[in-house]
Amino acid sequence: MRVELQNDQSGNILSKQLIDIGNGKLHVNMLTGCINFPRSFCQLTRSKDELIQKVYPDIARNYRNHDWLSERAILAAKNLDVNELNLKIQEQISGESKIYKSVDSATNQDDVVNYPPEFLNSLDLPGLPPHQS
Repeated sequence: MRVELQNDQSGNILSKQLIDIGNGKLHVNMLTGCINFPRSFCQLTRSKDELIQKVYPDIARNYRNHDWLSERAILAAKNLDVNELNLKIQEQISGESKIYKSVDSATNQDDVVNYPPEFLNSLDLPGLPPHQS
Protein backbone atom coordinates (compact mmCIF):
# COMPACT_ATOMS: atom_id res chain seq x y z
CA MET A 1 0.00 0.00 0.00
CA ARG A 2 1.31 3.43 -0.88
CA VAL A 3 0.37 6.58 1.01
CA GLU A 4 1.26 10.02 -0.31
CA LEU A 5 0.03 13.27 1.20
CA GLN A 6 1.22 16.36 -0.66
CA ASN A 7 4.94 15.74 0.04
CA ASP A 8 4.17 15.44 3.76
CA GLN A 9 6.72 13.17 5.48
CA SER A 10 4.01 11.89 7.84
CA GLY A 11 2.60 10.07 4.81
CA ASN A 12 5.86 8.14 4.44
CA ILE A 13 5.85 7.27 8.14
CA LEU A 14 2.25 6.06 7.96
CA SER A 15 3.06 4.02 4.86
CA LYS A 16 5.94 2.28 6.66
CA GLN A 17 3.75 1.61 9.70
CA LEU A 18 1.03 0.06 7.53
CA ILE A 19 3.59 -2.17 5.82
CA ASP A 20 4.98 -3.24 9.22
CA ILE A 21 1.46 -4.16 10.37
CA GLY A 22 0.87 -6.17 7.19
CA ASN A 23 4.20 -7.96 7.57
CA GLY A 24 3.51 -8.84 11.23
CA LYS A 25 6.45 -6.79 12.54
CA LEU A 26 4.58 -5.09 15.40
CA HIS A 27 4.66 -6.49 18.92
CA VAL A 28 1.71 -8.76 19.78
CA ASN A 29 0.34 -8.63 23.33
CA MET A 30 0.41 -12.28 24.44
CA LEU A 31 -2.54 -11.83 26.84
CA THR A 32 -4.96 -10.24 24.38
CA GLY A 33 -3.52 -11.35 21.03
CA CYS A 34 -3.74 -7.74 19.85
CA ILE A 35 -1.01 -5.63 18.31
CA ASN A 36 0.14 -2.44 20.00
CA PHE A 37 0.08 0.54 17.65
CA PRO A 38 2.80 3.17 17.98
CA ARG A 39 1.53 6.32 19.69
CA SER A 40 2.13 8.29 16.49
CA PHE A 41 -0.03 5.90 14.42
CA CYS A 42 -3.42 7.49 15.09
CA GLN A 43 -5.56 9.53 17.44
CA LEU A 44 -8.06 7.47 19.41
CA THR A 45 -11.56 8.70 20.15
CA ARG A 46 -14.10 7.54 22.70
CA SER A 47 -17.19 7.89 20.51
CA LYS A 48 -18.35 8.25 16.92
CA ASP A 49 -19.42 11.82 17.67
CA GLU A 50 -15.90 12.69 18.84
CA LEU A 51 -14.46 11.04 15.71
CA ILE A 52 -16.75 13.12 13.48
CA GLN A 53 -15.79 16.29 15.39
CA LYS A 54 -12.05 15.60 14.96
CA VAL A 55 -12.27 14.76 11.25
CA TYR A 56 -14.92 17.34 10.31
CA PRO A 57 -14.60 20.25 12.77
CA ASP A 58 -17.36 22.82 12.23
CA ILE A 59 -18.88 20.85 9.33
CA ALA A 60 -21.93 23.14 9.31
CA ARG A 61 -19.74 26.03 8.17
CA ASN A 62 -17.16 24.19 6.04
CA TYR A 63 -19.20 21.63 4.07
CA ARG A 64 -19.30 23.79 0.92
CA ASN A 65 -15.49 24.02 0.76
CA HIS A 66 -14.52 21.19 -1.60
CA ASP A 67 -10.79 21.56 -0.89
CA TRP A 68 -11.43 21.25 2.84
CA LEU A 69 -13.65 18.19 2.33
CA SER A 70 -11.18 16.50 -0.03
CA GLU A 71 -8.59 16.39 2.78
CA ARG A 72 -10.88 14.41 5.12
CA ALA A 73 -12.27 10.89 5.24
CA ILE A 74 -13.52 8.35 7.73
CA LEU A 75 -12.98 4.73 6.72
CA ALA A 76 -15.17 1.97 8.08
CA ALA A 77 -15.25 -1.76 7.51
CA LYS A 78 -19.01 -2.11 7.07
CA ASN A 79 -21.57 -0.24 4.98
CA LEU A 80 -23.83 -0.14 8.03
CA ASP A 81 -21.23 1.92 9.92
CA VAL A 82 -20.61 4.17 6.91
CA ASN A 83 -24.34 4.87 6.57
CA GLU A 84 -24.66 5.65 10.28
CA LEU A 85 -21.68 8.05 10.21
CA ASN A 86 -22.97 9.74 7.04
CA LEU A 87 -26.37 10.34 8.66
CA LYS A 88 -24.77 11.80 11.81
CA ILE A 89 -22.62 14.13 9.70
CA GLN A 90 -25.54 15.19 7.49
CA GLU A 91 -27.66 16.00 10.55
CA GLN A 92 -25.13 18.72 11.44
CA ILE A 93 -25.70 20.51 8.12
CA SER A 94 -28.67 22.85 7.93
CA GLY A 95 -30.86 23.13 4.89
CA GLU A 96 -33.55 21.24 3.07
CA SER A 97 -33.00 17.51 2.97
CA LYS A 98 -33.67 15.44 -0.12
CA ILE A 99 -34.13 11.69 -0.23
CA TYR A 100 -32.93 9.75 -3.25
CA LYS A 101 -34.04 6.20 -3.86
CA SER A 102 -32.66 3.51 -6.11
CA VAL A 103 -34.64 2.01 -8.95
CA ASP A 104 -36.59 -0.93 -7.57
CA SER A 105 -38.10 -2.61 -10.58
CA ALA A 106 -37.06 -5.41 -12.88
CA THR A 107 -36.47 -4.58 -16.54
CA ASN A 108 -37.84 -7.93 -17.70
CA GLN A 109 -41.53 -8.36 -16.75
CA ASP A 110 -40.99 -12.12 -16.37
CA ASP A 111 -38.56 -11.42 -13.50
CA VAL A 112 -41.01 -9.29 -11.50
CA VAL A 113 -42.10 -12.34 -9.48
CA ASN A 114 -38.48 -13.29 -8.71
CA TYR A 115 -37.35 -9.78 -7.73
CA PRO A 116 -40.07 -7.97 -5.76
CA PRO A 117 -39.35 -4.32 -4.81
CA GLU A 118 -39.04 -5.22 -1.12
CA PHE A 119 -36.18 -7.60 -1.93
CA LEU A 120 -34.43 -5.13 -4.24
CA ASN A 121 -34.74 -2.37 -1.61
CA SER A 122 -33.21 -4.58 1.09
CA LEU A 123 -29.95 -5.22 -0.81
CA ASP A 124 -26.85 -3.59 0.71
CA LEU A 125 -24.06 -4.39 -1.70
CA PRO A 126 -20.42 -3.26 -1.39
CA GLY A 127 -19.61 -0.42 -3.74
CA LEU A 128 -23.24 0.61 -4.18
CA PRO A 129 -25.22 3.17 -2.19
CA PRO A 130 -28.17 2.03 -0.08
CA HIS A 131 -31.71 2.04 -1.53
CA GLN A 132 -32.54 5.26 0.28
CA SER A 133 -29.90 7.93 0.69
